[in-house]
Amino acid sequence: MRRIFLRHLMGAAVALTGAFALTVPAAQAQENFKIMIGANPGGGYDQTGRGIGRALQEAGVAGSITYENKGGAGGTIGLAQFVNASKGDPNALVVVGAVMVGAIVQNKPPITLAQATPIARLLAEYNVFVVPASSPFKTMKDVVEQMKKDPASVKWGGGSKGSVDHVSVAMIAREVGVDVAKINYVPFKGGGEATAAILGGHVTVGTSGYAEMEEFIKTGKLRALAVTAPNRLRGSQVPTLIEQGLNVSIGNWRGVYGAPGITPEQQRKLTDAVVKATKTKAWSETLVANNWTPALLTGDEFAKFVDEEHARLRALMVKLGML
Repeated sequence: MRRIFLRHLMGAAVALTGAFALTVPAAQAQENFKIMIGANPGGGYDQTGRGIGRALQEAGVAGSITYENKGGAGGTIGLAQFVNASKGDPNALVVVGAVMVGAIVQNKPPITLAQATPIARLLAEYNVFVVPASSPFKTMKDVVEQMKKDPASVKWGGGSKGSVDHVSVAMIAREVGVDVAKINYVPFKGGGEATAAILGGHVTVGTSGYAEMEEFIKTGKLRALAVTAPNRLRGSQVPTLIEQGLNVSIGNWRGVYGAPGITPEQQRKLTDAVVKATKTKAWSETLVANNWTPALLTGDEFAKFVDEEHARLRALMVKLGML
């Protein structure tokens, strides 16, 4: 249960006039893509959306691309807008991931991934826990000891409620015998917003994808305490939670879905375009720059994976007392 999916692994823009497939010739429509990013600029969803957009252009399967950031509720607000506004559009994509699945499980929104079209899982990543450079906490053990004394005194900052960020904090609490219901967790709409709160000292400890925090860790503005990976990340000396006596390991994944109402043939073409994009130098550079692991999965296998993710996250949240 603690390794949610890893064992299986392995700003705003408007719609372009005339970009919809029903109103333009197919050859022209192929040149225009729209990517919905269900988070504010600066975070992992944003980096994924813009990274795959650049790769689609380098692969020659997309000309112009418009991006729209719509943060909130783990990406489900952006998902709802995408589903309602992009019906039948064969060149529309929305960034999805474990954060969104967790938000769907916990919040039960009226619009879920079941209303969109699965295209591809793209990558996997791990989170890092950080504190401001001025923080008195030097190790995760220091944080845990304080949380055991007074759970409310440690304010954790991360992604939306039900996200991998939130679940990882709950897992730590349960591991050390702290009532999960007493966790002081503050959700943010995107990695950029969370980072600003951490740097500003508005939360005690923050967690997000390692790539989102790496710049501030390297410059000394943030101190990295632990990563959620089973082993240390490539090129990083940040210890794992496991190394520090906490039997907690959890990973994140991201991918893309297409619009509702597209035909099987349109789904196939869109999937082929995304797969072609993942073979470009631009996408390889995006993976390396963000310390992401490639995790391409398409077709029925991807749809099955997402269904299993719903079940696994729900079971874990029940066990942790989050539902």
